Amino acid sequence: MSHHRLTPSVHEQTNRLAEALNALRTELALPGPFPDDALQDALAAIAEHKMPDFDLTDVEFVTIDPPSSTDLDQALFIERSGGGYRVLYAIADVPSFVQPGGALDAETRRRGQTFYAPDGRIPLHPEVISESAGSLLSGQLCSAFVWEFELDEAAHVQSVLVRRARIRSRAKLSYKNVQEDLDSGGAGPVLQLLKEVGLKRVELERLRGGASLNMPDQEIQQLPDGGYRIVAAPPLPVEDWNAQISLMTGMAAADLMLEGKVGILRTMPAPDERSLLHFKRQTHALGKPWDGQASYGEYLRSLDPTDPRQLAILHSAGMLFRGAGYTPFDGTVPEVAIQSAIGAAYAHTTAPLRRLIDRFVLVICEALSNRTAVPGWAREALPSLPEIMAASDQLAARMERLALDTVEAALLINHVGQEFDAVVISGSKPGKPNGNGNGNGNGPSGIIQIADPAVTARCPGELESGTTVRVRLLSSDIATREIKLELVD
Repeated sequence: MSHHRLTPSVHEQTNRLAEALNALRTELALPGPFPDDALQDALAAIAEHKMPDFDLTDVEFVTIDPPSSTDLDQALFIERSGGGYRVLYAIADVPSFVQPGGALDAETRRRGQTFYAPDGRIPLHPEVISESAGSLLSGQLCSAFVWEFELDEAAHVQSVLVRRARIRSRAKLSYKNVQEDLDSGGAGPVLQLLKEVGLKRVELERLRGGASLNMPDQEIQQLPDGGYRIVAAPPLPVEDWNAQISLMTGMAAADLMLEGKVGILRTMPAPDERSLLHFKRQTHALGKPWDGQASYGEYLRSLDPTDPRQLAILHSAGMLFRGAGYTPFDGTVPEVAIQSAIGAAYAHTTAPLRRLIDRFVLVICEALSNRTAVPGWAREALPSLPEIMAASDQLAARMERLALDTVEAALLINHVGQEFDAVVISGSKPGKPNGNGNGNGNGPSGIIQIADPAVTARCPGELESGTTVRVRLLSSDIATREIKLELVD
């Protein structure tokens, strides 16, 4: 983890960084404050909100999220049941706070998702919903869509039921503290069972050929002194185990909708033979060959992101995870229904506070599970959702990349002329510009990663993936997001 503060002697640069990050909102036309009519819709929905009759407040749900999160979508409870497990997974009841066809509904469709800008979150829903009335906050009486799973001893799903219910979470936990408690043996029964079920679901993922990239996450964090840092660290094991519960729910949602012949899936084609062959060649060149005997998902799980060459392999594996999209259907089941990285049919349904599409999937699944009519407003929206989500995803990805480029330029601004050791995570290709997407010349260049400060940038020269090189910083400009480097002989 790198932690670099902009010192008081560069107060001007700190201000320029804040201005540059704030300017991204204008440059990318990111959503601004909620219109008055949307806010009025939200307040009216809260004032008129009615809790479901079904009562699960005696269930000791917990939430597991980053420490600063207040928009809590999921709460979890697990207990033993016969020789297997009973899993209750509560998802925030966002549909009950958004009137179909109203001003807030229209505004959420314009946004598509919550945008996590470094200078502040841009929520999908007004904070009175997303961080208060609609969030599964500890101790608060909440309305939720509760998925009830019966699992066998190997954690295969035996039955699924979805119901709206009132719940009350007992505790807001963080991934770091949960991992520490599990490692020390001090975790409570629900968390111990999360690990047990999570590991079994990971094994089921391996058996069905599912895959995930264990990439170190790059996250921009704002510091109390006004500066920023970039945190890059591999996910904790508990994050994977928790994600397995979400994946299980998404797979169950897909199965419900396919059986009911109405809904919307998250789909992704399998990698083509050309991409697989190219990836195999790269793994051989980087000294950890994939022979194709194990599935590529199993191979990726074996990689260590702290090893430079294996980190380079993980970066190159991105070519295997392309073409994801949304497939709506109503009356005719789609021919291609698989999300290839998961190795099963899958739908987004566990993050309705932060992602538009989940609100519709939740309502459809609850109706299908209880054999009631799917609401017309949900069916009517299905054809329009893929375009909304694609545009929103593209905007979020561009914002994240430009924000990282801006902060990386700021972290290096006091290091011009200095040299750094760096790992080549993507080897040289001809005709690429230098710098963070800008630069001077069309010679060969590749992508390097500096450890401290944590910066990823393009560098000119003949570079071989997975090797360690020495680079010198020639210049860094916050306004243009441009970093210029050169190789040191």
